[in-house]
Amino acid sequence: MKSPLLSLPGAVPAEGRDEGVAAHYGDLFREQRTLADGTGFVDLSHRGVIAVSGDDRLSWLHLLLTQHVSELPAGRATDALILSANGHIEHALYLVDDGETVWAHVEPGTQAELIAYLESMKFFYRVEVVDRTEDFAVVYLPAGSIAEVPEGVAVRETPHGRDVFLPRGDLEAFASSHGPAAGVLAHEALRIEAHRPRLGFETDHRTIPHEIGLIGSAVHLQKGCYRGQETVARVHNLGKPPRRLVFLHLDGSEVHLPGHGTPVRLAADGEEGRQLGFVTSSARHHELGPIALALLKRNVPVDAGLIAGNTAAAQEVVVEP
Repeated sequence: MKSPLLSLPGAVPAEGRDEGVAAHYGDLFREQRTLADGTGFVDLSHRGVIAVSGDDRLSWLHLLLTQHVSELPAGRATDALILSANGHIEHALYLVDDGETVWAHVEPGTQAELIAYLESMKFFYRVEVVDRTEDFAVVYLPAGSIAEVPEGVAVRETPHGRDVFLPRGDLEAFASSHGPAAGVLAHEALRIEAHRPRLGFETDHRTIPHEIGLIGSAVHLQKGCYRGQETVARVHNLGKPPRRLVFLHLDGSEVHLPGHGTPVRLAADGEEGRQLGFVTSSARHHELGPIALALLKRNVPVDAGLIAGNTAAAQEVVVEP
């Protein structure tokens, strides 16, 4: 869905998975600093929004999700996954219950597949699952923001900021009173700095939660059965994941950032060396310079010099080897 905020001065449309909103509004680093200072907002109205209502909504979701939500208090934000039978990540949900309805936002374009799965699992439970993407837009307010939000809207309060489920028709009025606007590139730079993985970027068809640091934050280890739990328990109790998420400081003299999927190798082996992993996300940060997240084989030494494509990279541990 194309956001009306693309008409704001300086707006440059985002491409790829974030198509439909602004990549930036003319000054990427200023927009990052604005968010880091706790002011402004980010238009995330391209993200999917689903609503689950009914008396059994929490107990039913508890059976399907990796997170413990059966007694989720109203207003408390949480993250959750849906896994395949083999424990691979299929969906990531960022949700909050308002006392009557569970609101969740998901990656753009994934809501239809997610809803189809949820509908197939309803059975006799008293729940209703609705795609509200056409009616509600997600807006992000950074940590430290004192901006007021309209009464009666669902809000996810997290250490990283607030996700507001705003009626889509109110988006332009909200922007006029809560500016300045920051684009998704600024939002992505701060996400990468915080080592927060994103579905479809830090995940592929075989990613398990342990590899990207989601045990505890999105996966509860003391809850009942759910699809894929056997893999989660086995890796947690008996082994290590085959890959691990790392944070990369990239050589700032390079003009181009290594994009998603760029091979990562040992610097000593050069560009023809054995591939050890790949870049998942990259950004230019207003303080740190060029940075990235990457998935590497678990046994890559933490002090090894790396190259991402032809760009020198030094790693920081995110997931312990």
